[in-house]
Amino acid sequence: MRATSCSRAGSPRVATPALVKELAKRDVQRARHDAQSVDEARAIATRLEALDLRFDVNAGPTGALFGSVTATNVADRLWEQEKIRVDRRKLHMDTIKRIGRYRVSFEIFTDVTVELKVSVAPEGQELPPEEELLALAEAERAEAEAVEAAARAEHKAAEAVIEAQIVAEEEAAAAETDSEPTAEEADDAEPASVEEPS
Repeated sequence: MRATSCSRAGSPRVATPALVKELAKRDVQRARHDAQSVDEARAIATRLEALDLRFDVNAGPTGALFGSVTATNVADRLWEQEKIRVDRRKLHMDTIKRIGRYRVSFEIFTDVTVELKVSVAPEGQELPPEEELLALAEAERAEAEAVEAAARAEHKAAEAVIEAQIVAEEEAAAAETDSEPTAEEADDAEPASVEEPS
């Protein structure tokens, strides 16, 4: 029994010695191309690891950005600056929303991974030292906690006021029903009807 392979049209072809030889030749060419691609990928990785991508952005006094730096921004900057095209979906990063220094990793080729250095700095300024960045982040976190605590306290106070109103309304309704005569008391209190002369 002879082995078969599928032609491009989808119909099976007989695996002749010439076809088997052609398939083996393609496998060798593919392996050679992959080896060249791996070498090229390693060269690109070496180039990228020495690179520091800098983004000048609008930022507040605590280091929070007005906007963000996304994987698309990083991929576009790589193309503009280094003429290296990178698929943004291969960049392993979260959206950057604070000034600072970041590392973004991605796989250039199978088994060739690179870590990009990305600096996000306020427009026209140098990036503060790491200690200052940590202090800014801590100050922003503390401010957010204080705002949240104030909101919780305000919420509790509003709940207490509403609950006090409900209790007052219930007490008023109970007092009103206590002061109204019941149906029996109303019948007893009704004077006897007097007949009028006709």
